[in-house]
Amino acid sequence: MLTALIDYDSGNLHSAQKAFERMANEVGGGEIVVTSDPDIVAKADRIVLPGDGAFPHCRAELFARTALAEALIEAVTIKARPFMGICVGMQMLATTGHEYESTPGFGWIAGDIRKIAPADPSLKVPHMGWNDLVIDTDHPVLDGIKSGDHAYFVHSYAMTVANPIERLAHVDYAGDITAIIGRDTIIGMQFHPEKSQQAGLRMIGNFLTWAP
Repeated sequence: MLTALIDYDSGNLHSAQKAFERMANEVGGGEIVVTSDPDIVAKADRIVLPGDGAFPHCRAELFARTALAEALIEAVTIKARPFMGICVGMQMLATTGHEYESTPGFGWIAGDIRKIAPADPSLKVPHMGWNDLVIDTDHPVLDGIKSGDHAYFVHSYAMTVANPIERLAHVDYAGDITAIIGRDTIIGMQFHPEKSQQAGLRMIGNFLTWAP
């Protein structure tokens, strides 16, 4: 089993790589490879797309690597390989991002990415730090995860899903903020599971053994 962490110069992958390698060793999840090689992505059994920074920049960096983007899209939409998007990698699953300018996402989970606007003006944006997950929909990757478990967030924009059943979890930040989305073989996490201690590691381990 091979899991590809896609490297497209949009985030430091060191901590993600270490967390995925640790959990692969614990659960028998196979090999973890950080790669920008479309051939490796094409043959990978699972794919992880991280992303830090602005939505338009991340999308531009990914699609500037045409063969890589094509291999990713084919693996997820045609081959139905299990896929995890992290942070902006999750946001790119949406229909459209509205950070600085309207930017198309993959459109795999219908919804929009918009600036966080807490009802309480004393709450700062970006939404940064620990927050308690509220589980909305059961999912195999959330096995052993319960409402109240902590996750680590760093973001100024968040997703509103068109279909509520595709929002698997949210957090409260003077209003609901989507934390986890998913359908079919696709899951996305707005927070950083690799930085979310035991809960995050559990989700990574679950993903590495998920057989949708």
